[in-house]
Amino acid sequence: MPVSTKKNIPLLPLRGLLVYPTMILHIDVGRERSVFAIEHAIAQDNLIFLATQQEIENENPESEDLYRIGTLAIVKSLTQLPNGTYRVLIEGLERAEWSNYQEADLYPVVDVVTYPDDEKRDAETEALSRTLLTYFKKYSKVSKKVTKETYDSVAAISEPGRLADMIASYLPLKLLAKQEILEILNVNERLEWLISRLYNEQEVLKLERKINERVKEAMERTQKEFYLREQMKAIQTELGDKDGKGIEVAELTERIEEASMPEGVKEAAMRELGRYEKIPSAAAESGVIRNYIEWLVTLPWSDATKDQLDIKRSAAILNRDHDGLDSVKERVLEYLAVRQLTNSLRGPILCLEGPPGVGKTSLARSIAESLGRKFVRISLGGVRDESEIRGHRRTYVGAMPGRIIQGMKKAGKINPVFLLDEIDKMSNDFRGDPSAAMLEVLDPEQNHSFSDHYIEEPYNLSNVLFIATANDPSAIPGPLRDRMEIISISGYTEIEKNTIAKNHLIPKQLKEHGLTKSQARFNDAAIMDIVRYYTREAGVRGLEREIAGICRKVAKQIVTGEKKSVTISPGTLESLIGKRKFRYGQAETINQIGVATGLAYTQVGGDTLQIEVSLSPGKGKLILTGKLGDVMKESAQTALSYVRSKTEEFGIDREFHETCDIHIHVPEGAIPKDGPSAGVTIATALVSALTKRPIRREVGMTGEITLRGRVLPIGGVKEKTLSAHRAGLTTIILPIENERDIEDIPESVRKELTFKLVSDAEEVLDIALEAAIK
Repeated sequence: MPVSTKKNIPLLPLRGLLVYPTMILHIDVGRERSVFAIEHAIAQDNLIFLATQQEIENENPESEDLYRIGTLAIVKSLTQLPNGTYRVLIEGLERAEWSNYQEADLYPVVDVVTYPDDEKRDAETEALSRTLLTYFKKYSKVSKKVTKETYDSVAAISEPGRLADMIASYLPLKLLAKQEILEILNVNERLEWLISRLYNEQEVLKLERKINERVKEAMERTQKEFYLREQMKAIQTELGDKDGKGIEVAELTERIEEASMPEGVKEAAMRELGRYEKIPSAAAESGVIRNYIEWLVTLPWSDATKDQLDIKRSAAILNRDHDGLDSVKERVLEYLAVRQLTNSLRGPILCLEGPPGVGKTSLARSIAESLGRKFVRISLGGVRDESEIRGHRRTYVGAMPGRIIQGMKKAGKINPVFLLDEIDKMSNDFRGDPSAAMLEVLDPEQNHSFSDHYIEEPYNLSNVLFIATANDPSAIPGPLRDRMEIISISGYTEIEKNTIAKNHLIPKQLKEHGLTKSQARFNDAAIMDIVRYYTREAGVRGLEREIAGICRKVAKQIVTGEKKSVTISPGTLESLIGKRKFRYGQAETINQIGVATGLAYTQVGGDTLQIEVSLSPGKGKLILTGKLGDVMKESAQTALSYVRSKTEEFGIDREFHETCDIHIHVPEGAIPKDGPSAGVTIATALVSALTKRPIRREVGMTGEITLRGRVLPIGGVKEKTLSAHRAGLTTIILPIENERDIEDIPESVRKELTFKLVSDAEEVLDIALEAAIK
């Protein structure tokens, strides 16, 4: 057979484990030397040599502690687990023998000689392969460990060597025997060895059956007790069955049989039913046991809803119910696509994060409809007792399961869409930490056997599509947040709010107030004015309230006969819902010195703000007003330091900081403001005030500044740009690294704006100031 030699291959010692060629499996690695070896393999060519230790207890094996024959494998992936260990996906390639063992960079390396299988099928090999398959088929019929599907997959293998290795992996062999098979390089010898072993296994299984028959005979005494118990039931029935449990126990027995419970749960239910039958009805424990059995038989154990895997239909439902939110819709459609291809996928844990009113809860409901699944919602706001999640122990009459199990009972299926609303509002006290209990619920590695204190039996939650909502993801504990895929919903733009109002809110409120479209007609300008001047929010709850207020006024006018129909326009808004509540920043009418237009991103969307700089005689004092946060104050100090370092280039008096006080003010001082993105705006206003150069009124800017004048990227580009467009600005200065975010801006807005991408503050000044700085 052809062999080849490979040099300096990282070696991974295995404890109590052996990998055959062509096998693919996950291995958990914790030893530091092993992690270094895997990382080096990934950095090199992904090749690694797997050698089994002779002694499992040895923490630091040397060359003499390893078997000489092992497997050359390829590293597919490496993932760090929450407990600090690493999980590596390995695929075995060929049998190999190591030599020239050396320690290099804290991990061993070896030279390996590979021994690929000779796959030529002569008559002897063919006969041995068929015989082995025949024995394996007999073994699969009497062994519970090998299913029909497993046998079919093994029988489909055409290569004799791979066939032998695959069958060896399914046999209950000790590690030494597995190593013996690995060291048999000749394929025919390997097939003969396995035929002999399978013959022995069949003989052992025959002995096991004989032992089981003897045990069955010993059960006759138990059967006798059962017969006497049935006689007792018959006597009680003849006497009138005062406790009335006979019929009830029979009904419960039938319901347990029909509930399709796992075997362990069914045994627990029958055991409790036996206790219930013996306890008098007047006893308090009788009610506790009866309630427990009722929960077991009403919970869904195997009944699932069939997913609607029509992506076009799902997309239509999501678009029908929600405008915008493209990233969330895309994630749901990706889940459906993968589910359609694999027909098997663990439910992901999605967390919709965003301000109130942006449609997180209603979106989860639409996702359930698009999948064709049941929808369950539980609110976690204010939950501070661990038993709310895990349930109470069955030690008193009022005990009951936790909210998770209650939700599953309500759904009646094992695969609902389960909404965990306001997951960031959970707290803890002396009764436990419910967020820690949620770890088991939301961990895909654990939730297949979720343990509720009341049920006490493992419950499978792995088919559930969990969706959590949160206003502030930073309030979610780190370990819990790590188990979720957070999707941010920043809020709606003016254009999206306008569309939502026309397509959803107005028809909904007209219906709720008994109005028709002909009785209350909203024109587009009125809707835009409501959005701009009567609401300031990221979502649309306030917008819906204002529309409801208008509908009430119109309903009154129609009922009193004052009018037959009302057209809502900008001119009629004040008479219907009062004077304007908010104003939006507008562009300056003239170019001014020391007044720069910045772009801000708040919880209620984008806005423009004017940053003013005033100089007065003094001793270099820096005054900051406008209710600025710590980060914004630091940005102002950074901008000032940058300007001081560039006085000669900008033509500024080098001693200005000793002869005058600098006052930086951001209007609307009652509103808190914070963030680093005002850095370039402050720097521009400072240079303008110190050089007496006016700032172009049509220019808006945003970006973080460093002491060297570099302009760093910021967030909220879409919202900031829309606010600039709304305010009448025509030129937007953005950090060059935010170029990718321009694509998110609606095309209708992009066409009317000029974007200037900068990497240095001097570029900002050249664009924003009337006269270029030499």
